[in-house]
Order: sequence, then structure tokens, then C-alpha cells
Amino acid sequence: MDLPAHRFLEGLGIPHQRLRFPPDTEKGAAGVARALGYEPGQMVKTLIFETGAAERVLVMLGGDKNGVSGHLKRAIGSRNIKLAGPDTVKEVTGYEIGSIPPFHWQTAGFRSFLDACLMNEELLGVGAGVWGEEILLTPHDLVTAVGAIVVNLTDKSKDVFSSSPADP
Repeated sequence: MDLPAHRFLEGLGIPHQRLRFPPDTEKGAAGVARALGYEPGQMVKTLIFETGAAERVLVMLGGDKNGVSGHLKRAIGSRNIKLAGPDTVKEVTGYEIGSIPPFHWQTAGFRSFLDACLMNEELLGVGAGVWGEEILLTPHDLVTAVGAIVVNLTDKSKDVFSSSPADP
């Protein structure tokens, strides 16, 4: 299956692997990880948040992580944020919740954030836009494809903007 997300990566010359998993796989990163033989932390959740200023942003977390509210607010720069609902997600990305690729649909100036701990993984899995299709690529290639800002969103013991040894 040739999808817009695949063509986008190929256009940028970013190496990636196309993987398939059974469409009846349990929804969520843990289910995808089990089906493909990876750890849940390697499967990236793509979440859309809305700010009080009506900005929408992409937040990428490992499938086994939850964002720390204060860290999310500080990184995004707004105390008033909320997870976008299904209709807003579809409007912003063009995709239904469940297999949203983290790239190719953003407009100019759209901000995207990647949790810093993902930079320590060898490979990451992201949705390809169709349930049952996954894309594997390196963390650095994901940052390049998305234009992501790498920040700590999940570790309460570290500052949001602390650097990690894996930073380029």
C-alpha cells in the first residue's frame, strides 16, 4: 500500500520501513507493539492539543507514557490546553484517531513536540494513516520529517527544556 505518509518520507529521502499488522489488532500503541514485536515505548502516540488561543499542536509520546500536564503547558507555552476531540483531530490532520501519521499534513508554522525520551530508542513506529499500516524510522529521522521540537514531556524529575545525551 502506497500512502501519502510514505510518499512524503520518500520525497525527503528519509529511510523508513513499512510494516503491516492485522487490522483486528487491539487499538492503541501497546496492541500495535505486541503485533509487531516491539516495545510499547517504541510506538509513538500522536496527540493533538488545543490551546486557549485556538492554536493546535502535535504532541508525540511513547506508547507507554503519559504527558506531565505542567510540562506540556510549559513546552506549548499556554496554561490553557486540552486534548482535541475526534472532530477537531480529523479537521486538523485529515485522519481519524488511531493511525495518524505525524507528518505531511501540517501547515506552515504548525508546532510539533517530541518527548525527549524517544530519542533514546533505536527505532520508532508511527501510524501511516491507515489502521494496520505502520512506519518504522529512527528518532532523528522522525524529528527531521516532522520538524519537531524535542522536549521532556514525561519525566517529572527533569526540566522540560533539559538536554539529553541523545540530543543532536
